[in-house]
Amino acid sequence: MTEGNRRDSWTLLTSHGHVLVEIVRNPEARIRELSAAAGITERATAAIIADLEAAGYVTRTRVGRRNHYNVHLDLPFRHSAQRDLTVGPFLEMLVRNPLTSLDGQEGDQESRTNV
Repeated sequence: MTEGNRRDSWTLLTSHGHVLVEIVRNPEARIRELSAAAGITERATAAIIADLEAAGYVTRTRVGRRNHYNVHLDLPFRHSAQRDLTVGPFLEMLVRNPLTSLDGQEGDQESRTNV
């Protein structure tokens, strides 16, 4: 890879960020759909979902043969420079939809998703 190509190939969000955005957009998506939207392999997507679950950003619930993901928007960013900010407003901006809580009330930052 040449220097010019390497410098042009980076993106603002990490793969973790891309997967989290896609989960917010479609909390019932399959790993195949999430990986295609994020542009990474299904194996990498599954590992990222496990990371997001372990960190508390995502809770996975089995509904029939599918998973439903709940994103916890009240958690702070992991990097020390943004630790005083929660991920909810950032994700809301990226998905361009008001995020609603599980009970349908807007404005509850505790545990919201776009259901």
